[in-house]
Amino acid sequence: MIPTIEWHGKHIRMIDQRKIPSKIEWFICRGYKDVIRGIQRMVIRGAPAIGVAAAMGLAMGASSIRANSYAVFRKKLKKIAGEMLLARPTAVNLRWAVERMTGLVETMAARPVDDIKSALRKESEKILEEDIEINRQMGNNGQSLVPDGATILTHCNAGSLATGGYGTALGVIRAARENSKKIKVIADETRPWLQGLRLTAFELMEEGIPVSVIADNAAGSLMRQKRIDLVITGADRIAANGDVANKIGTYQVAVLARTNKIPFYVAAPLSTIDPTVKNGDLIPVEERDPEEIRRFGRLEIVPARVHVLNPAFDITPARYVTAIITEKGVITPPYRQGIKNLFTSARL
Repeated sequence: MIPTIEWHGKHIRMIDQRKIPSKIEWFICRGYKDVIRGIQRMVIRGAPAIGVAAAMGLAMGASSIRANSYAVFRKKLKKIAGEMLLARPTAVNLRWAVERMTGLVETMAARPVDDIKSALRKESEKILEEDIEINRQMGNNGQSLVPDGATILTHCNAGSLATGGYGTALGVIRAARENSKKIKVIADETRPWLQGLRLTAFELMEEGIPVSVIADNAAGSLMRQKRIDLVITGADRIAANGDVANKIGTYQVAVLARTNKIPFYVAAPLSTIDPTVKNGDLIPVEERDPEEIRRFGRLEIVPARVHVLNPAFDITPARYVTAIITEKGVITPPYRQGIKNLFTSARL
């Protein structure tokens, strides 16, 4: 598997996902603002991976703070945390990671600043390690839902590149393969960044898992022909009622799956579930630069005076979701109670 992000001495390096599959190139972060730019400019993407990056970025930012007193250090770190939170608004893992890191600082008020800096670095490393293990647990929980011989449709990229490693949706697929199931994957292209075409196909090809790529608008036709047995996607935020925010286009895939009586599964860690948000209508949906639609590489493909809309995510209502796969188990409807029960058991 490709390492998505890692510490490299005092610096952070992340695979520049904009360059895959043409080449594998590291994006080097020498300061926390580089991490923010990496998140904003799609060098790194995927909710869990963004969470890991935010944790590392805060640790890097903390290391650069010149302060001897806890109060001054805390004030400056709070400012960095505020900047980090603005990097991408939809993926809740970013906020979760920032709150975990700043929460650690709150417990260390009596400790020297250098000790706090060291603890933040170790905590970011722990978050990365935990993410990989969580994904493996999630894969093991979800692979039982995958029949032997199944053809699986994925949307966007929810593999090792979208996480600390192993993957959410692709983690389920990897676990099914590790359990000797003969599976095939269809990855839709996922406009406008083509994460399915470039990243999902690349990951699966590298691991020898049979994969085919389709245009986004071909999914319904293949479902009608019974050439798809189930759908598995990741998520960027899940509301308390089970509504799912994920890459734009997920909603229409879910509707098509329901119409064709195909299971639609979402694989996401507990950190992606936001119990403070009652339903999907309250999840902020990021609007990105229209140039991402207007251009294909250097070629302008939209008439110059035509207005462009570029929502990065959509909301899939819980009624279209067959089950939510987490590291603590599989949640089935009714989701509000299932999510509540899972959080309660996780705290025990």
